[in-house]
Amino acid sequence: MTFPRIHIGRPQRLAGLLLLAFFAQCLWVIGHQELSTADYRFATCGRQMWERPSPLAGYFTTCGNLDGDGTFAYRVAGLPLTLERLALLTADHFRAPANRLYPGGSLNGSTWEARHQLASVIYLIHLPFVLFALWLGAGLWWVARRLFGNEGAFLALGLYCFCPAVVRMAVEPNNDLLAAWGLYGLVYAAIGVAHAMLGPRRKWRPRVALLAVALGLTAAAHLFAAVAGLLAALLFMLYLAERRRSYVMQILIFSVLGAFVLLFASYGFRLSAFSYVFTGGAARFWFSLAGVRRFAGATFNVPILTATGVAVMLYCAVRRSRYFGNTAPLLMVLALAPLVTPQTASAPWLWTLPFLFTFVGGVFADALESRYRRLFLVLTGMVLIAQAVACFAALPLLAVSS
Repeated sequence: MTFPRIHIGRPQRLAGLLLLAFFAQCLWVIGHQELSTADYRFATCGRQMWERPSPLAGYFTTCGNLDGDGTFAYRVAGLPLTLERLALLTADHFRAPANRLYPGGSLNGSTWEARHQLASVIYLIHLPFVLFALWLGAGLWWVARRLFGNEGAFLALGLYCFCPAVVRMAVEPNNDLLAAWGLYGLVYAAIGVAHAMLGPRRKWRPRVALLAVALGLTAAAHLFAAVAGLLAALLFMLYLAERRRSYVMQILIFSVLGAFVLLFASYGFRLSAFSYVFTGGAARFWFSLAGVRRFAGATFNVPILTATGVAVMLYCAVRRSRYFGNTAPLLMVLALAPLVTPQTASAPWLWTLPFLFTFVGGVFADALESRYRRLFLVLTGMVLIAQAVACFAALPLLAVSS
């Protein structure tokens, strides 16, 4: 069995530097945070999912059956604490009986009875979300680079890494970040499947499996994000599959079945809790631009808004910019930005940010190939520098408000 050779060239190193700058920002914010009631809620209920799934009769966790709320963020927040507790239990076997945390060597005790032994709790709870944000940034760069080349990818990744809204999502337990991560992967996995359908069938299976995993994890984060991603996947695949459109519904049915297995597993295979996926109302939505107005009204986002405005004008005015690679992320932004979920505390407009940066990077990449290349190189550099300065200025406020 041969493994593909991984080549780390200058583009990969520069992308790594941008992601390292994003990681440093997140660490700085976390270092100036204090544990909140939301942290305790996510950590407690997440640990109960991993360690003792039925603390109260009739309920999945002490948070209830998570009526309308996804399980993914709870499990992500609770897993590091559970792993550290297991490490402490393992170390107990090498201590004298009088010094052991769990004299009986059992996990049947209270979930929090060793909390005084857990070190750097705030980092254990928050860092997994930072890692998912880094994963989303790397995926954004990979997609944009394949579509638009290095220059468009660096602009998209730079705007992502220096966006205060993204940093804020990354430094606290929440399902919005995981929904954005899953939705972006779901849409582009579906596009990848559609492209693979034009080739030999042996290349379909791994991509279809990836699509099912992406759909399941997105549903575990937020059901509405999974429904929106599934609808987008259907439309994009029907558009791209051409002569093999008859296979699209079959592929999506298998993906949905696999996603249901993953979602059922996230509820510990407990039917009583899993039933709330269908009755909790997490897929309800309505229309509101309140979140978009808040984002547009923040002075820290002026460089992003400037780049977006220029990209929209170029997209409307220049015909070569209006192709599928630019249109698909723009459609996702236009479809999700004006939506809200009245049943759950989530923000679908946040899920659109990776698509927005992909769109901006793609349009600017087209402009950089025109005779106005020098002008747009200067504009791109000014936008990235201004956004980086604005994001660094916003970090103290993020530490206080998160």
